[in-house]
Amino acid sequence: MITRRSFLTLGAATVGSGLIGATNAFAMEPRYRLAVTGWDVEHAAWPTSAPPLRIGVMTDIHAVEPWMPARRVGDIAARLTALKPDMIVLLGDYVNALRPRFVSRPVPVREWVAALAELSAPLGVHAVLGNHDWLSGEAPAIRRAFERAGIGVLENRAVRLSHRGSRFWLAGVIDQMVSPTCGIRDLETALDAVTGDDPLILLTHEPDIFHVTPKRVALTLAGHTHGGQVYIPFIGRPGLPRQYSGANADFAYGHIERDGRHMVVSSGLGLSGLPVRFLVPPEIVMITLRGAGTFGVKLPLTTEA
Repeated sequence: MITRRSFLTLGAATVGSGLIGATNAFAMEPRYRLAVTGWDVEHAAWPTSAPPLRIGVMTDIHAVEPWMPARRVGDIAARLTALKPDMIVLLGDYVNALRPRFVSRPVPVREWVAALAELSAPLGVHAVLGNHDWLSGEAPAIRRAFERAGIGVLENRAVRLSHRGSRFWLAGVIDQMVSPTCGIRDLETALDAVTGDDPLILLTHEPDIFHVTPKRVALTLAGHTHGGQVYIPFIGRPGLPRQYSGANADFAYGHIERDGRHMVVSSGLGLSGLPVRFLVPPEIVMITLRGAGTFGVKLPLTTEA
């Protein structure tokens, strides 16, 4: 995700900040910080009489030593469970994506999946896979390990769940970068099983599919962007691919609303390309989905875990 050009831009911008800023970007923020970001989402499809649904999100773990060892994955999973979400979702890219010279040891699938055993929620743990999971060739092993661990993998399918008497659908699509239709046909396949008027939540790795999600999807949850890993005030996020510029710049991070459709994009936990984060700390996310008109706060609520 972070290229040499992006790295040079970061270096030029942080020279004036001195050694403290550089230390934060290359050592403290990637390895030791953990933010808990809360979003409140109101949607007319979620009945006002239904209890709010609290969704915990982990994405882009990129397990690798020394940056994201299995023990840290387990600690983060335990912290998310302690927040008592009704449901936990994992949004892909679990394997290493750093350049080899920054890696002391790859973390085997079995080790980081075992660490995720710390996750627990009344409505279960559900997952999709990401582009690095497929490009590494680990996708089949990850799917098998998740199934053994009781983590449901939603690839072009949907399941119906019930939250304190209120039913809703949870659907997931295969990674769009490996899909021959860029996810469009996969979205249709995933939604084929959805019947009735119950609310629908969609899990995806890349946020790009939000362009074609139907209005009946109350909420789309995505990762992939890492929030650029770098945010420079007055400049922006130089590490983002060009597709997340211009009209799609808001796809980089946060709560996006278009034509009554909602999406939350998390900056995730791990690293891609270079081991740097600057003003984009690793995060777990807690989303509260509720009926329209039942709550007024739209700003993110971020704390340190």
